[in-house]
Amino acid sequence: MEDFLYEAVEIIQTIWDGILFGSTYALIGIGFTLIFGAMGKLNMAYAGAAIAGAYVGLAVSLFFDATIIFVFAVSAVISTLLGYIVYQTCFRFIPTHNHLAALMASVGGLFFIDELIVLATLGSPMNFPGLFEDAYFEIGPFGIRGDLLFVFLIGIVSTLLLLYVLFKTRLGMATRAVAQQDIAAQLCGINIHRTNSITFSIAGLLGGIAGAMTAAAVGVLSPVMTVPLTIKGLIVTVIGGLGSIPGAIIAGLFVGAFENFFLYIRGIDERDMYVVALLFIFLIFRPNGIFSKTINRD
Repeated sequence: MEDFLYEAVEIIQTIWDGILFGSTYALIGIGFTLIFGAMGKLNMAYAGAAIAGAYVGLAVSLFFDATIIFVFAVSAVISTLLGYIVYQTCFRFIPTHNHLAALMASVGGLFFIDELIVLATLGSPMNFPGLFEDAYFEIGPFGIRGDLLFVFLIGIVSTLLLLYVLFKTRLGMATRAVAQQDIAAQLCGINIHRTNSITFSIAGLLGGIAGAMTAAAVGVLSPVMTVPLTIKGLIVTVIGGLGSIPGAIIAGLFVGAFENFFLYIRGIDERDMYVVALLFIFLIFRPNGIFSKTINRD
């Protein structure tokens, strides 16, 4: 009986830690969703820009002995700038109807950013400073890691600020108008390219925060993190429902819990395999995502 209770506590603790860490996946998924909702296209360079921002933030901390909060701020600013650059180079001058060209251009942007990171770091992982890593709160038999709690709170604050911008500001109104009908928005005097570039910048801001949060929670920053973050972000976006920000939030937390559960019972070697299997299950039984009401099949 005691062994069963101990195992149950460990599983619940594992799932809880996964939910907290899943806020990073939620932010990445929101960034993908925001861009897809605005343009109907996927920005594959998104996670690469997020990791690049985290690297610049880490460089600042090494050269200037900056605090972790300043590192997060630098990461967010650099990723915001990279988001703007990615839009101008990979999407701005490609015809709107040519989705494949934009997708491949962003894939090229992903590999270009990744190669720059590898050249700058020689492909070696680097220690990333954490915050509240020594803090640990106990609630009965369960515990809450201070660093994961910080990651979760930052994710909530970032999401709330994004929702405020989207639904309470003129910029958010313009973004939603372009997403719903770009030609009508242009006839109403909205500058589509300016709105899209700002949308990419906001997504980059979220990505920079998510990249720094991931590195701070893991304690290590490595070039090999770029592709997994890209894949997890896409999985979260599909499971949540393309274009649905609430879906991306819920899916991010769910994927974090799901991943951590299988990490506990099957080990790190099989963790990603089960996350991809989860994607296949959703594609079969609910291809439009969590918030979909209809299933359309060709």
